[in-house]
Amino acid sequence: MKLPILLAIPLVFSLFTFAGSSHADTLADAKAIELLEKIDNLYQQENSHAVMTMEIVTADFSRSMTLESWALGLDYSLVRILEPKKEAGVSTLKREKNMWNFLPKINKVIKVPPSMMMGSWMGSDFTNDDLMREGSWVDAYDVVLSETDSLYTLDLTAKATTVTVWGAMQIVVTKDNLLPIRQTYFDEDGQAMREMRFSAIQTFGDITLPTVMELVPLNKPGNKTQVTYNSMEFDIDLESDFFTLQNLKKRR
Repeated sequence: MKLPILLAIPLVFSLFTFAGSSHADTLADAKAIELLEKIDNLYQQENSHAVMTMEIVTADFSRSMTLESWALGLDYSLVRILEPKKEAGVSTLKREKNMWNFLPKINKVIKVPPSMMMGSWMGSDFTNDDLMREGSWVDAYDVVLSETDSLYTLDLTAKATTVTVWGAMQIVVTKDNLLPIRQTYFDEDGQAMREMRFSAIQTFGDITLPTVMELVPLNKPGNKTQVTYNSMEFDIDLESDFFTLQNLKKRR
C-alpha cells in the first residue's frame, strides 16, 4: 500500500496550503492524517465476517477459491478456504504477532516463521506479511496530501523508526465518496513494485467500501490476484477466544 516513481496523476496543489502560511500547513497536515485514518480503517472494523472469491491469474494458469474470514481488529483473523473441494479446510490463523496455517490433507498445523513472511499466501500475490500487518499508517508513515479537481493523493514515506517492507506508498482517493481507487507500493529504492486497484462500491449496513480489490505485481507481467467480497457483516458477536488453534482446524 507505497514510491520516487510517482503515478501519472497531475497534482495541482496541496490541500489548504498557501505560501508562507504555517496555519494552512497545519490544516493540510490535519486533513491528510484524517483522510489516511479513514482509508486505513476501511477494512479494519472492530469485528467482521466476510465471504469472498479470490481469483489468481499468472502467465501460465488461473484458479479461483471461495474464502470465509473473521477478523477482530488488527490482532486476530481467521481465513478458511471453502472451495474448491480439494483445498477446502486449508486455513490461516493470526493471533497478535503469531501466524499458523492448517493443512487438512496431512492434518497438520504449521507455524509461519519470520523468514516466510514475504512468501506467497495461498499461492496468490498477497504475502503472509500482508496478513500480519500491525499498527496504523499514521504512526508508521509521514504523509503529504495533494489534490486535483476530483482526486486526493496521499504520498506516504516510512518514518526513520518504522520497520517495513515498503519504503513508501501512494494512495489515490476520489473526492466524491472519499474511497480509494488505487494504491501503489514502493520499495526502499523508490521502485514501484505492486498496485492495488479498488472498484465496485457497495454498502453493508452503515459501511460503504469497494468490494473488488485487484492486486497487480508490477514486476510480474500477466500476474494478478483479485478479491471480490460476496458478503460482509460488521459489529458481530466475536471475541478473541474464537481465534484458537482448535478453531483453525475446523473444516467448515
